[in-house]
Amino acid sequence: MDLIPERLTCPADKQFVLVVEYDGTGYAGFQWQSNVPTIQAELETALEKLSGRFCRVYGSSRTDSGVHALGQVVSFSTGSELKARDYISGLNHYLPADIAVREAYRISPGFDVRRRAVSRQYRYHILNRASRSPLYQATSLRVAGELDTERMDCACRHLIGKHDFASFATPMGPMGSTIRRVGTAEVSRQDDRIVFIIVANAFLPHQVRNTVGLLIKVGRGRMTEEEFKGIMDAAEPGLAQPTAPAMGLVLYRVNYARELKEESLE
Repeated sequence: MDLIPERLTCPADKQFVLVVEYDGTGYAGFQWQSNVPTIQAELETALEKLSGRFCRVYGSSRTDSGVHALGQVVSFSTGSELKARDYISGLNHYLPADIAVREAYRISPGFDVRRRAVSRQYRYHILNRASRSPLYQATSLRVAGELDTERMDCACRHLIGKHDFASFATPMGPMGSTIRRVGTAEVSRQDDRIVFIIVANAFLPHQVRNTVGLLIKVGRGRMTEEEFKGIMDAAEPGLAQPTAPAMGLVLYRVNYARELKEESLE
């Protein structure tokens, strides 16, 4: 991973958080990388244009290349006199069309958007039909064959609770503990659109996409619910395959002990 370059900054005595929505199709993920477009880099560029000073941006979740967000939460510190409301219209003026600031709050200094999060909700969208969709193709995985969403939803029940999810992680160097707590895991259908919703305190690398890959096998009748559970219980890194493509995954919401608006100082 490339190191973020050091930049000269002005004294920063105010901290703000933003709720950001983006289409991740054209980006190499959230975190800054050299020579490729990232969400973090675009936010920092827009902040510098708006305020006239550089601000380092920190994200609550490092979404991968091609992954989208409806509720990514980021923070930055600044000495600018701009108000929270100014960052919504101001940043949206400078940001590209596929990134937008939805909410902005001034909060007490020291609020860590990543460590203070109590859970994160991801959603994975599947378009279950034979024909392609100009409307949904950038944000959904199209699966032509019929999927049994009831069987997929039953398999999801094994994910709920505190488990070792090593089998659903893609090995990407030392991971530390692979135990996570899942509060919600469910699959539902509306016409030809299927959505997998999962809420957990944190996620391992590619955990959601590897889970979806297995659930599609279950939905196609190529894996039983018991086999799904057996892979999870094995706790063997990389066992859950294949990895579903990034385009269907959305960071839907980041949850905190208190709503961000309740943390607001303005």
